[in-house]
Amino acid sequence: MPDTFKALERAPAESRHDLAAVLEAIRFNADGLIPAIAQQHDSGEVLMMAWMNREALEETLGTGRVCYWSRSRDKLWRKGESSGQQQHLMSAALDCDGDTLLLRVDQTGPACHSGRRSCFYVALEKDTARITSAPLIDPDTLYGAP
Repeated sequence: MPDTFKALERAPAESRHDLAAVLEAIRFNADGLIPAIAQQHDSGEVLMMAWMNREALEETLGTGRVCYWSRSRDKLWRKGESSGQQQHLMSAALDCDGDTLLLRVDQTGPACHSGRRSCFYVALEKDTARITSAPLIDPDTLYGAP
């Protein structure tokens, strides 16, 4: 664990620390990425998980519009650039190890490419996998027919 996060363990509530130093201490993986969990700020609903590199995180903090790193496209991905279903940052927090982000967002419409509000709609139960929600918008409407 970086010394920065070890020091933050004992930091008093409401103390302030240099953002650049904290960003430098983040434990990005070997690909330079960190998992980012997006949660609806007012309901607590977990919407999705995606990846961020430092550039995406800095853009998100600077603009207030959530930006991720698309591993499939190998480029920055501004949530909603294709679908119009944007995420606006309400707050961002690192976990105690500096290796996972929690983004509290205001999501417009569905967060999932399937047209559902949340990407977490496949409930795993004892004997079955159950779909817990219907799409809010047909994916073909969001992204155009394949």
